[in-house]
Amino acid sequence: MTTAAYSSLLAHTRRTATLGSIDALVSWDQETYLPPSGAAFRAEQMSLLAELTHTARTDNRVGEWLSACESDAALKPDPLAQANLRELRRDFDRATKLPTELVAEMAKVGSQSQEAWKHARANNDFKHFEPWLEKMFALMRKKAECYGWAAGGEVYDALLGEYEPGASAKEIEAVFTPLRGRLANLVARYAGAKNKPSDAVLSKLIPADKQHAFGQAVLKAIGFDFQAGRLDTTAHPFCSGMAPGDTRLTTRYRDEHFSDALYGSMHEAGHGMYEQGLPKDKYFGQPIADSISLGIHESQSRMWENFVGRSREFWVFALPLARQHFGDALPQTTVDELYRAVNTAKPSLIRVEADEATYNLHVMIRFELERALLRGDLKVKDLPGEWNKRYKDYLGIDVPSDAKGCMQDVHWSFGLVGYFPTYTLGNLYAGQFWEKINKDIPDLSSRMEKGDFAALKTWLNTSIHAHGKRYRAGELCQMLTGKPLSADPLLNHLQRKLDGVYGV
Repeated sequence: MTTAAYSSLLAHTRRTATLGSIDALVSWDQETYLPPSGAAFRAEQMSLLAELTHTARTDNRVGEWLSACESDAALKPDPLAQANLRELRRDFDRATKLPTELVAEMAKVGSQSQEAWKHARANNDFKHFEPWLEKMFALMRKKAECYGWAAGGEVYDALLGEYEPGASAKEIEAVFTPLRGRLANLVARYAGAKNKPSDAVLSKLIPADKQHAFGQAVLKAIGFDFQAGRLDTTAHPFCSGMAPGDTRLTTRYRDEHFSDALYGSMHEAGHGMYEQGLPKDKYFGQPIADSISLGIHESQSRMWENFVGRSREFWVFALPLARQHFGDALPQTTVDELYRAVNTAKPSLIRVEADEATYNLHVMIRFELERALLRGDLKVKDLPGEWNKRYKDYLGIDVPSDAKGCMQDVHWSFGLVGYFPTYTLGNLYAGQFWEKINKDIPDLSSRMEKGDFAALKTWLNTSIHAHGKRYRAGELCQMLTGKPLSADPLLNHLQRKLDGVYGV
């Protein structure tokens, strides 16, 4: 039977999560429909909501309830209760290290900085954004110092722990350094290929409204529930799983390269289906209704975007659907032409538009730069130059502007420092899960050709989503695949696919 302390604790966490959902709704509005003149006051709203939420999270009663529950023998046999208590203790101990004034200030400055980023990016004016980025990194250092980090670690670890619990910068570096070399060799393997695919078909001019309709049809087919979500446009795509029955996706369009919006939408839908698959209806506010880590979250988005969306099987299904929505834009295009076009392996400028083989190099650059900025090894004013240098060194690309360079991502503007490594961790998890999925669903390829993604979605729902935070990321990976996380499945997947595409 549920104890009184545990019942009180869960009632409080639900109220706190409800406050957080209001904050998420206000943040979503700022990124989609907020009038420009409302931005100044929105910063005050965000600050107040952050203060109220933080006060609820650090209520002294939470600590008292946790202590009572942790010593309650009646709760010991309940694995869900134990998972909740483990995660709530971690969250409470971290939250109580942050002063309420700092939390409110981070929210206010983050909102202001986000608006400055929008203006600076639109006008290619890094100088306008520079002081706000300095403020955000100064606040992130204060936040990290409040959290603290393990002996032998570094300041970056304190923030990384928000997104990938238990991970450290040195561990990430140990994974990224050899992976970077292997990816560079893979890209070089195809650079001199004689049978290079053409992506000219992707340059067809297709109006945004037609792309939107096609994207919605694809998302509905793969399993995103539009009765419990929606798709809107913004400057930088994101997903917000703000409450039971309410998951918001955003994307962006340009008339050329319709595949950018398609894959951006599929990426966010992967996040969205994870949010919709979590047991929020029953357990909202409890950790067992929350996602495990951003690495696992990214595995879902990258899987749907790349392992599904860039497969030949997907285009057998999707090309007729695209013709329905695009009219005569793709009359002579074949499945193989589209499949090869969306699987080129060549360095490009924009992370969210990068191919599978080069994407992780974009992530590694950001990891190295934000780590250096946080430690103080790199000054904000020197960021554009260092960014451009690394793009030249890692990808062989000349960056034409700061808008398409160090200001292309929204993350740093509102303090998502430590977030970027989870994109690559997500790719690695996706590769390893995909091997297991194909063993468990041997006819998956033929199902996808018919537009039948139900078995895949069910596997993800039952194997990953339904657990919430019952298991940590590494534990879940070991449990599902029988192995610790490895780069080999992802690299094997890339080489198999690209060898075929390039005829190597």
